[in-house]
Amino acid sequence: MHPSLNKPPADTAPIARNKRARHDYEILETFEAGLVLLGTEVKSLRNGKANLGDAYGTVKDGELWLLNLHIAPYEKGTTWNHEPTRTRKLLLRASEIRRLIGAVERKGLTIIPLEMHFRRGRAKVVIAVGRGKKLHDKRADLKERDAKRDVERALRGSR
Repeated sequence: MHPSLNKPPADTAPIARNKRARHDYEILETFEAGLVLLGTEVKSLRNGKANLGDAYGTVKDGELWLLNLHIAPYEKGTTWNHEPTRTRKLLLRASEIRRLIGAVERKGLTIIPLEMHFRRGRAKVVIAVGRGKKLHDKRADLKERDAKRDVERALRGSR
């Protein structure tokens, strides 16, 4: 067998992204976590069938869990197919779990999934600790983004 065939797959593009997360939350810190998944869930993820839109993290019994992550049932699955929005356990280092638990319980922050991808054949989710934005904060961010875009456009036009 050729040695290059034994290499693990390279990092791939994101499976799913939570586009509203950066709009609705002020992102303070990010982590990459593993997920406890079933076989049909992994197959469905490889087909790109996931939605992070309503998902959020929670703490229960000193462990982190991801709720409302929708992974579509595998088309070729049988009666053993998975439930699409079941609660899934997040896998992190103990020190990271303690830090996240402290942030969520003491400071009133939220755990938000930002994107999912495969790394070395394993499904990973990038989670963030964030604080919900108020309406006026969202408006200020939009104004700032528009101003930056106008400045960039003006600079490109002057060259």
